[in-house]
Amino acid sequence: MVTGANQGGKSTLLRAIGLAQLMFDAGLFVAADQFRASPSAGVFTHYRRDEDTSLQHGKFDDELVRMSQLVDRLRPNAVVLLDESFSSTNEIEGSQVARDIVDSLVTAGIRVCYVTHLYQLSHGLAEQHDPRHLFLRAPRDPDGLHPYRLVPAEPESTSYAVDQFRQVFAEPLTVRADRRGGRAGLPRSR
Repeated sequence: MVTGANQGGKSTLLRAIGLAQLMFDAGLFVAADQFRASPSAGVFTHYRRDEDTSLQHGKFDDELVRMSQLVDRLRPNAVVLLDESFSSTNEIEGSQVARDIVDSLVTAGIRVCYVTHLYQLSHGLAEQHDPRHLFLRAPRDPDGLHPYRLVPAEPESTSYAVDQFRQVFAEPLTVRADRRGGRAGLPRSR
């Protein structure tokens, strides 16, 4: 389970894990100082997508349909990489759905690597103290900078989204009416 600061390298780590596992499975060298793994029964991904423009499904329905299709193809020792899965619904329901899926996959012998901001999910799994679970966090320096490293650590309840907000908006966010007394506008971002 990988949590922590926005723009901290979590999704990049997830891609690197997937590539390293694929290279290892193919019998190729892995670009790393150290790498330890066992052969997998395939590497599968479940990443966020944009809204279904054909209007067949909403985002959450689409996530569930894609997860169902993915699960149908899994075998023990498969590796599943999840990036912000089930974040298209609220924290409570997204965490419940994700936890049921993660628990079922792990019980079935599937290796799961999950990047998430669903604190209830990550915190709930951390409270189990299950030795099969590893928690990494993208930390934030006290000055608000992100060092782009991941450390073993329990999940935090924040992703430091306010840091990004302050980077995007150079001036304090205020709503102001236009000169004609019409619609209100926001200051332009940098």
